[in-house]
Amino acid sequence: MRTISMRRFSLGVLSLLAFTSACSKKAPERSKSAVPVTVTRAKVADVPYTIEANGVVVPLQSASVASQVAGIIKRVAFKEGQNVTQGQVLFEIDPRPYQASYRQALAALARDRANAENAKNEAARYAGLAQQDYVTKEQADQQRANAAASAATVAADEAQVQAAKFNLDNTSIRAPISGRTGALLVKEGNLVSAAGNTPLVVINQVSPILVRFAIPATQLPLLQKYGQGGGLAVVATPNSGSGQAVDPGPQDVRLNVGGNDPGAAVQNGPPGTGTQTGGRGASSPTQLATLVTAENGTLSFIDNAVDTTTGTVLLKATFPNPNQRLWSGEFVSTQLRLFVEQNALVVPTQAVVTGQTGSYVYVITDSSTAVQRPVTVERTAGSQSIIASGIRVGDQVVTEGQSRLTPNAKVSIMTAQGAPVGGRGGNGRRGGGGGGAGAGAAGGARGAAEAPAAGGDSSTAPRRGGGAGRRGAGAPAQKP
Repeated sequence: MRTISMRRFSLGVLSLLAFTSACSKKAPERSKSAVPVTVTRAKVADVPYTIEANGVVVPLQSASVASQVAGIIKRVAFKEGQNVTQGQVLFEIDPRPYQASYRQALAALARDRANAENAKNEAARYAGLAQQDYVTKEQADQQRANAAASAATVAADEAQVQAAKFNLDNTSIRAPISGRTGALLVKEGNLVSAAGNTPLVVINQVSPILVRFAIPATQLPLLQKYGQGGGLAVVATPNSGSGQAVDPGPQDVRLNVGGNDPGAAVQNGPPGTGTQTGGRGASSPTQLATLVTAENGTLSFIDNAVDTTTGTVLLKATFPNPNQRLWSGEFVSTQLRLFVEQNALVVPTQAVVTGQTGSYVYVITDSSTAVQRPVTVERTAGSQSIIASGIRVGDQVVTEGQSRLTPNAKVSIMTAQGAPVGGRGGNGRRGGGGGGAGAGAAGGARGAAEAPAAGGDSSTAPRRGGGAGRRGAGAPAQKP
């Protein structure tokens, strides 16, 4: 029994030593495995220098329409929210009292004109009689004074006629500017007064329109240098530049075109063809059309002082806004383009890593080794970073996979889809050993499936799939 126990102990020790030896052999191989990364080359490009800021859309002009005469509104000649042109009739007030006042003023004017004509003739006759000493000079002067008073009365009557005509014309309230009307604040039959504080409607001019935004005062020297001639380009994007709108609601959008079931929508074909979608089971959100687009304008105003509270300078840009995509009071993101930097060395911003000693990138050498290079980033422009020093044009920099890299680590360059560059794997000629989406995995699976159908001949299996086959780097086909 003791001999058997000793043998068992010896076998256990040998097994433990063999396992330890195998692990020690595999450890160096694991450390030497290549790290899959995605790379791109540093290139030269023309990059615009832009200043980004948040802004708000304001109307170019805004008019609060009010009544200049009192009366009852007889007609509203527009719909709220409608675009109107300057001079268009908006409201009509009952004109009858003002028509009567106007006719009364005309009658008074006619009467006083007749009296003034008579007084003028009397003054002329008395002037001739006074020269012949038939009347005294005092009588002649009195007639001349009466004629002058009658002429003054006529002038006052003419002013009264103009005032009455003005009031009569103002019974038709017209648009002072062209623009878009807001909410209607009065209805037909309401009594309005000339001294009312509440406007009847507000009109905002939206084509063209202004965008007001502020930039840091530190950018003022560049603005003064490149903005003296005016016409700097400004781009405004509503809703922070979202390019598409997706229906966030939990319910589906269903169409009922010529059918009776509003809960079903046919996407690609008639029912029964496997293409019917919609109904209560559908859960994918509906992708709507592009709703938000950037608008181009020009810088039109620079404030004459820096706001000492915020340390910013107020700017305004004018946008033609022909489609009225910019709306008054809307928040937008703006980009003010000052100049375009020519022949700048750029890399994707995601390639730049910020460490304790500064910014750096991983550059791939000819021996497929990742080398850490310190870089100086001049500035960022969108998804690109402009490099002032550290790398050269054409250097391959890592854009994905930096977190798994160490200095001088071996790398395996992958495509954006996760397959090795050139479709070559570690063991196969066409398939990637580690790329599940590459041709190697597909070839290996196809070879494994076709091997049993080859009549049990294992010599055909390595040709179509397997670890060292020509088309795949997947698992070798097993002989049935």
